[in-house]
Amino acid sequence: MTANLTKQSNFDAIIIGGGACGLMCAVQAGFLGKRTLVLEKNDRVGTKILISGGGRCNYTNLYTTHKQFISQNEHFSRSALAQWTVDDTVNFFETYGIEGKEKTLGQLFPTSDKAKDVVNVFTSLCNDLDQEIWCDAEVTAIEQTEDGFNITITRNGKQQILTAPKVVIASGGLPIQKMGATDFGLRIARKFEMQVTETSPALVPLTITGKDLPWYEQLSGNSIFCRVWNDRASFEENILFTHWGLSGPAILQISSYWKPGENIFIDLLPGKDIIELILHEREQNGKKMLLAFLSNLFTRKFAEALVDYIPADKNLASLTKTEVEDISILLHEFKVKPAGTKGYDKAEVMTGGVDTNELSSKTLEAKKVPGMFFGGECVDVTGWLGGYNFQWAWASGFVIAQNL
Repeated sequence: MTANLTKQSNFDAIIIGGGACGLMCAVQAGFLGKRTLVLEKNDRVGTKILISGGGRCNYTNLYTTHKQFISQNEHFSRSALAQWTVDDTVNFFETYGIEGKEKTLGQLFPTSDKAKDVVNVFTSLCNDLDQEIWCDAEVTAIEQTEDGFNITITRNGKQQILTAPKVVIASGGLPIQKMGATDFGLRIARKFEMQVTETSPALVPLTITGKDLPWYEQLSGNSIFCRVWNDRASFEENILFTHWGLSGPAILQISSYWKPGENIFIDLLPGKDIIELILHEREQNGKKMLLAFLSNLFTRKFAEALVDYIPADKNLASLTKTEVEDISILLHEFKVKPAGTKGYDKAEVMTGGVDTNELSSKTLEAKKVPGMFFGGECVDVTGWLGGYNFQWAWASGFVIAQNL
């Protein structure tokens, strides 16, 4: 590698990471007349934005509050979310040509269904506001100086040292490695003697192994609306059976609250009482077979899969009280003990990150390192599925820009 140590100090701040938080920070700093440099290790910015929501980008959620975020400090996100609200996000994108359309549960997507439109807003604004973006730029070291920070990067086969009075760590989390995700933000925090809370994949499919797997395999591709819960959280959305286990929105949601070795429970008929349904149908048609009855409540394929657990060869009139109660437990409290998750490469986000005790909730500046800010996914703030993590990214980027 050719050494070419060049110092540049014409930036008010250097932002490490060209994702949602970093791009918003650069634009908002530009609005305030500050000049920033965004360093992105990939060959383009906004890579996770581009794949989010199946390429459509669910860029916020209309019902966002601090309650949809997981953190060791459940109140930490309050300040940032109050400084940059959902209305601010909606108005910002509308100003630059992106109208939102609400889908399920408050999820807002561009009417164009194109995530690239979201990225284009930021790249265009950065250009207009004289905010520089360097892609294929990997940061290898950060050192604190009397005047700010020396940031060593490699770019185009050359090493450079950049200087800036402020530095923003918006480098994302551990998902998704094939898109350039690293533990950079966590390493920097540790280097400067900050605590990092334990991380794990979140919003991630769950796997099944052993003797139970063939049952899930035979249902691969079937999607069912359910309530999925454990003793910490509960979600009502679809689940999807796969050849390796369970996925779908409700499973992704509960995965953020699941720990290895624990069970989760699934109510396959949320809002209904299978005992009442059986008793009512028995009065009308006691000769109806249990399998036929269940086929009216679920798909035929799913009802047939339940044969492993129920007396399917009986008609409703011949079911004993105990059998009816067992069916109720099966359908309303279906117990699953996942073997694990599909890992960081299939996770949308991670739980854990830079300990919120290390940061000011009002400015996101590191308490131990004046001039260093952390935002977005590398902080111990993890949102639910459905646009919440983008809202945190926009909010944290905005807050940091106000305090550069």
